[in-house]
Amino acid sequence: MPQASGKLIATLLLASSMLVAALPAHASKEAGDLGTDTLAGAFLAARVAEADGDLPNAIAYYTRALSFDPDNENLQQNLMVSLISNGQFDRALPYARKLKKVARVERFSRLALAVDSFRDKKYGDAENWLKLAMESDLDKLITGIMTGWAKEGEGHTGEALSYLKKLDGPEWYTLFVSYHRALIAELAGRKTDAEAAYKETLDNAPAGAAAPDTYMRAAEAYARLLYRSGKKDEALAVLDKADEFAPDRLPITALRKEIKAGATVQPMIGSVNDGAAEVLLDLGAALNRSGGEDFVRLYLEYALVLAPKSNDLLLQLGVVADQQKNTEEAIAFFKRISPDSPMKRVAEMQVGLDLADIGRHDEAIEHLKTVLAQDPDDMKAYLALGGVYAAKEDYRSAAELYDKAVARIPNPTADNWTIFYRRGIAYERLKEWPKAEPNFKEALKLSPDQPQVLNYLGYSWIDMDINLEDGLKMIRKAVDQRPSDGYIVDSLGWAYYKLGRYQDALVQLQRAVSLKPEDPVLNDHLGDALWRVGRKLEASYQWRHASDMHPDPQTLASVQKKLAEGLPPIEPKKAAESPENSPAAQDKDGKDDGRKS
Repeated sequence: MPQASGKLIATLLLASSMLVAALPAHASKEAGDLGTDTLAGAFLAARVAEADGDLPNAIAYYTRALSFDPDNENLQQNLMVSLISNGQFDRALPYARKLKKVARVERFSRLALAVDSFRDKKYGDAENWLKLAMESDLDKLITGIMTGWAKEGEGHTGEALSYLKKLDGPEWYTLFVSYHRALIAELAGRKTDAEAAYKETLDNAPAGAAAPDTYMRAAEAYARLLYRSGKKDEALAVLDKADEFAPDRLPITALRKEIKAGATVQPMIGSVNDGAAEVLLDLGAALNRSGGEDFVRLYLEYALVLAPKSNDLLLQLGVVADQQKNTEEAIAFFKRISPDSPMKRVAEMQVGLDLADIGRHDEAIEHLKTVLAQDPDDMKAYLALGGVYAAKEDYRSAAELYDKAVARIPNPTADNWTIFYRRGIAYERLKEWPKAEPNFKEALKLSPDQPQVLNYLGYSWIDMDINLEDGLKMIRKAVDQRPSDGYIVDSLGWAYYKLGRYQDALVQLQRAVSLKPEDPVLNDHLGDALWRVGRKLEASYQWRHASDMHPDPQTLASVQKKLAEGLPPIEPKKAAESPENSPAAQDKDGKDDGRKS
């Protein structure tokens, strides 16, 4: 049963009492439905809006709450953080000034005042604001590196580099500190110091594994410096090393092309303020690898004040907005990325996928057709457009599109397995199995251990009552690779169920639900297995639970029928004909990870 995962646009996580914890899902209702004619009502409305990721309403309700209690520091700090996170930095500054001596919030209030000072090039003032009474390791790293940049802004390069070299902290500090020492040295014209610090950064691959975005940006910055210094071969060698660390990064690919073409290449950082913004970008990207979208967005918005045209910041903010389900906002960020950015094409594809996510499928299709026409050999564009066709259940158009894509691949490689896989899904949905099966087999030929393909083809065989042992082996192999993937574990359980091995099915389906408890179809499957092993009361509970989870209409109708009538007596095994059990019926959005049921 494939889940939605088709976005193209990856370990630090800070816990803080400053940001309001998310409310449970059942409390998430329209803030406008809550009374706001009292302090308590306005505060609760703000909390609900904040939990829903609705910052404009959170701001409105916190402002309303403050009208009842203007000196309430908790309300002021919540409003300040919401304003900054929503890109309303200047509106947040008066609250930052009021809260500049409140220890529990100074990590945000004084950082805001420091950013404001950087913006005005008052670097001495910025240094003062970056002195905190209470600091976590993350706060110390941010304020420490930004202090280095402030010293550089005052013209004290030696002092800045010495200060950063002495910055003491956990082992994961080293990558960020050496990278920013390199950037400061390069901006100041100290090429020898810069090259040494860049080399130190790239030699620190273990730290890079925890912050890959920063590691790759350091590689890009180093290659730019080497190339501008007349060391073309060394620059290309650095890019090769970056590819070994994380292949196919578009900025690296684009820079390699520019260097080989002899183009003029600019440094990564062009000013002190760009450097200060880079600190916040680097830490934001590192935080986002483990979640913490609220913190990520906050730091990125601080950075955007200093570098309002930064394509890297706009891309990251778009990604975070998508993660927070603020799709319209994500689209706006992606559209702001400049046409000359190597990430512009990916951003445009993401715009198309986002348009589809909010139901604007026709607009998404036209948008992605334009993107594809600009580069008819870009397989990612075919996958994006095909995914939108699948979301519309227009599998004929998807199949024809993938036919065109395959025609442009004279010699398929392992990178092309997804095109054949998606084409197989499209033909399977069209009930053209003779065309579907060869595509799944070709995908496995190109990439033999892909769990998505193993899962899909294996289940399809079992569903059609053919190649039963081979099919079961494929699904087991997929589960071995992804034992914590509730959807693929569900496939194994449902395969056992289809084979009449109900006790084995029950074990796997219970595990699948424990891994993905919020999915109605998995809960429905568990109910079926419980019924077949004679635990009918538990089965009814499970079906009722599934029906309360807002399943699609087809699943809901099936569950309601089972609640009323139970399951029919077991008949001789035959291939299942129910659309909800079709392997492709679980891939309605075309953004699969191989989940089947």
